[in-house]
This record gives sequence, C-alpha cells and structure tokens, in this order.
Amino acid sequence: MSVADQPAALAHRGFSLDGHENTLRAFRAAADLGFVWVETDVNTTSDGVVLAFHDPTLDRVTNTSGDVCDLPWSELQDVRIGSTEPLATLSELLRELPDLHFNIDVKDESSVTALPRVLAQEGAVDRVRVTSFSEDRRRRTLENIARLTGKRPLTSAGTIGCAGLTILSKTARVTDKASPRIASLIWSLLTKAWAVKVADFTAVQLPVTYDLSLPGGRKLPVSVVDPKFVEVAHRVGVAVHVWTINDADEMRQLLDIGADGIVTDRGDVLTRVLADRGQWPPHSA
Repeated sequence: MSVADQPAALAHRGFSLDGHENTLRAFRAAADLGFVWVETDVNTTSDGVVLAFHDPTLDRVTNTSGDVCDLPWSELQDVRIGSTEPLATLSELLRELPDLHFNIDVKDESSVTALPRVLAQEGAVDRVRVTSFSEDRRRRTLENIARLTGKRPLTSAGTIGCAGLTILSKTARVTDKASPRIASLIWSLLTKAWAVKVADFTAVQLPVTYDLSLPGGRKLPVSVVDPKFVEVAHRVGVAVHVWTINDADEMRQLLDIGADGIVTDRGDVLTRVLADRGQWPPHSA
C-alpha cells in the first residue's frame, strides 16, 4: 500500500453482535479481539458531558426517549442501551481502555467545545482521529483542540473533502490520458481554494457507493470507492477508509484494490480476513 503499511481496522461503535453499540462492553469486546482503533460518535448533554452516542435522540437504542442535548448527565445515568448497558462517557472510555484509539465523529454543536475539553483533561489528543460530516464543525473542533493543547490530532475529511476527492478521481479518468500530473495540480488548486473552510486531512472515510438524491425522492447510486479512486487518493497522499463493511468477500475486494482501512460492525469477520492475509494483529496504532 502506498499510504499505509498495514490496513487500519476500525471496530464500528465497538463490537457487539446483540446491538449494544457505543457501550463500554462493546469497546472492551473490540479490544479483546485485538483492535487498536474503534470508531465512535459523540453527542453532548445539556451540562457538557460528552457521550459516546450516535443519535441525537435516545429513542432508537435505549429504554427511554428524548434529545441528548436537552438532558443533564444526572438524568441519563439510569438509561440503558438494549435495556442492560449504561451510556458511556468519552472520559470513562479513555480511562478504562487506555490502549485503545478512538476515531470520533463529532455529531452535534455542543461537542465542538466539549470534546476538546475532554481530550485536554485526559491527555488523549494522540489517541484520537477527529472527523465530522460537517467541515465547519470539524474545523472548529480542531481549532479548539489546538488552542487547549497545542496539538493537532489525526483527522479525516468531511463532506466537502470527500466530494472533492470523488470528483477528482472521476476527472482523472480523462486527464490521466494526457498526464497524471494534471490530477495532482487540480488537487493542489482545489485544496488552496477551500483552505479557509476545510481543515487539512490525510484520510477520507466513506462508503463504497453513495445515493445521490434526485427530484421526486428518487435516488441515484454513485460509485465512490473503486480502484481508480484509491489510486488517485494515494497519488495525492490521502488514505482511504471504507465503511461500513461486514461481508468477508467485500473486505477482501477492498483490500485487494488498496483500501487503507475498513470500518466494520463485524470485528470477528475482519480479524479473520486480515489474519488470512498475514495482516493481523495490528503492528501499532
């Protein structure tokens, strides 16, 4: 691989076959499988406690309802995911699982300031990758982390960066016939043009295909991650992580075309696939 020596394996919201996502038990299970990196999301309570929790509301996975941002932590300590597992704070996870690294998707506005405070308090900037679909939210979170700690964590692109690289890879199918240098020049100009709004990144994390919304509620599937996309990404120095891949054959296909990372709900499957390729356990973070 041109960007990474070994594929990054990321356990999506930990590892829990019974659906107890983003819980301490799920993250411990991922660690027990040998994962170094886990993927999670953060939403923040009304009193500033950062939770490892994907949805803005409690409704889908817990025994209650309500918006996370409207409730104080004191009212959430009895809430259970799947009726059995308590909500996990990011501080708790960082302390209880000191050897794990966290790929963190910043889901809400409050986390833009609350997440940097937690990372500073826990001395955990070197253990995270920060991302968000919102480029603005990602940029401001990174700025706040730098202000509090003097450090910049790993980070992957938001929507604009992913879209830009996707367009570049499709453009390169034409421009490469003249010269491979053209795509690199376009990328240089593009990153300079959006520099004020889009923070630098060294990775993109995205699906194999994306459904483009059309008038009338129709969806147009757009291929994203294919051999050309990976080759062009590597050409401009960007690693490609693909989510959320749970099928062994698809994992192998993506690794064969040079994908740098796989995000999966099936950590058990991915570990077997990588072991068969002589790429498990991970050498390091």
